Amino acid sequence: MTAMTDEADTAKLTVEGLSVGYGDTPVQHDISFKVKPGSIFAIMGTSGSGKSTLLKALVGLLEPSAGRICFGSEDYTAADDKHRAVIRRRFGVVFQNAALWGAMTASENVALAMQMFTHLDAATVTALARLKLSLVGLDTGFDSLPADLSGGMSKRVGLARAMALDPDMLFLDEPSAGLDPISSRRLDDLIVVLRDALGVTVVMVSHELPTLLGICDDGIFLDTKTRTSIAHGAPRVLRERCSDPQVHAFLHRDRPPGEGSAVEAGHGER
Repeated sequence: MTAMTDEADTAKLTVEGLSVGYGDTPVQHDISFKVKPGSIFAIMGTSGSGKSTLLKALVGLLEPSAGRICFGSEDYTAADDKHRAVIRRRFGVVFQNAALWGAMTASENVALAMQMFTHLDAATVTALARLKLSLVGLDTGFDSLPADLSGGMSKRVGLARAMALDPDMLFLDEPSAGLDPISSRRLDDLIVVLRDALGVTVVMVSHELPTLLGICDDGIFLDTKTRTSIAHGAPRVLRERCSDPQVHAFLHRDRPPGEGSAVEAGHGER
């Protein structure tokens, strides 16, 4: 295992020269960044820029074509399958649609990881599952099926399930997608509470400005044209100081450079 520098040793996650894609189709290349312990780190970019693809590589669902990923001082990309499985238990993942098992209750969804990876008895697992649900603000609905939950409640169950094995990192893919503004704000507040109370480090894919500007401490911006990161910093700082027109347009919700309005393009009212 390659020794890391002192600076990298202080990082919770270190990504160096990472390239990702599908077969012969590159999505992003030469991505490098560090995530500080206890921070909320954003992966930003327009639709189709490869945000979720990068996240899949970070959580081990997609093998990168180049570069390396290190959790603390451990090189995940150089580890064998057994060691990778051990490293993966240190983080939890919440996908965009929560990805709950439809035939299982909220409590059963949260309990599943504990049943698979611990030797706890059934009563203890059930009690801990309910505790995790209470931790994310769900004191009722333990026996509800996902189809009976609201979008916000489903996201909370997904968070509780991701926290089942007490991870020190959370990876979130568009956590507030599909939620109304009030539910989205409540979910943002919950993420901050979990970070502060439990000391978890958060890496999230998001395009929601209130989330990016309100709770994210750092981040990178992925560009669809150059297929690499073109900005790095706290979203609220990039919003004020980044001169790149693509980043400026994204963080101000302006029309990207070179794109006319629908009327100008001849597709508007006639």
